[in-house]
Amino acid sequence: MNSIYDRSAEVVGNIVKLEHVNVTVPDQRLATLFYVSALGFTRDPYLMVGLDNMWINMGRNQMHLPTGEPQRLRGTIGVVVPDLTLLKQRLERAQPSLEGTAFGFADHGDFVSTTCPWGNRFRCHAPDAAFGDTELALSYVEFDVRPGCADKIARFYREIMGAPAEAIRRNDAPAATVNAGAGQRLYFRETGETIPAYDGHHVQIYIGDFAAPYRRLLERELISRETDEHEWRFKHIVDIDTNQPLFTVEHEVRSLRHPLYGRPLVNRNPAQTNRGYQRGQDAFRGLY
Repeated sequence: MNSIYDRSAEVVGNIVKLEHVNVTVPDQRLATLFYVSALGFTRDPYLMVGLDNMWINMGRNQMHLPTGEPQRLRGTIGVVVPDLTLLKQRLERAQPSLEGTAFGFADHGDFVSTTCPWGNRFRCHAPDAAFGDTELALSYVEFDVRPGCADKIARFYREIMGAPAEAIRRNDAPAATVNAGAGQRLYFRETGETIPAYDGHHVQIYIGDFAAPYRRLLERELISRETDEHEWRFKHIVDIDTNQPLFTVEHEVRSLRHPLYGRPLVNRNPAQTNRGYQRGQDAFRGLY
């Protein structure tokens, strides 16, 4: 039988989901103003509801924001939001209350860039087939890496993590692109600019084959934490030939048996207001 389908187009690879990015923040009030009021995301109502941490839902993904000295991801976090026009209105309303911080935003036509009060950069996109079948998501994380690393980083993810990865050009610079779930990517874009020292932020991924990447990293003495039966961590992305670090960012790696895998997340409709309230429209009803 001759297939009429390109089956390779459906291959996700071993990384099945980029679930969250974790950065510490010094002020939960300002974090609420930026992530909830301005970006329009939803504070998780069930977990981390105190004053020392906050989980922010965006579709099936999250930002984790423990209280601490501010951490800055060395790069850009890419998100999909349902409506850029409404996003810009929320950012404008939040601006006076965020004066004196690193907050800012700019309209680039096909996307809106914004910076959190402590300098983390976001690129907000309208729904598009390039980001998969979603209207609300953490779509990608783009890291800034030093020149000459992209091809070697792609090889690391292919051979160590079992993820489809290749060297490309992104925004006129060499980069590695890594499949990190359906419609999700990790990018590592080369830059000649100074890259700040790593400060402890992390990304969390779920993988299908939980054992083989662990064994490969363990052989190279790269496992940084043995959390429990469902999770381990590593920090260094290395040159396969020399085992020398190419880039450092902690990966919180979970199995598909982790109790939080596939947990339903509450997402609100940020356009709903008390003055223009519409019954039955509290929940986000788009695709995610």
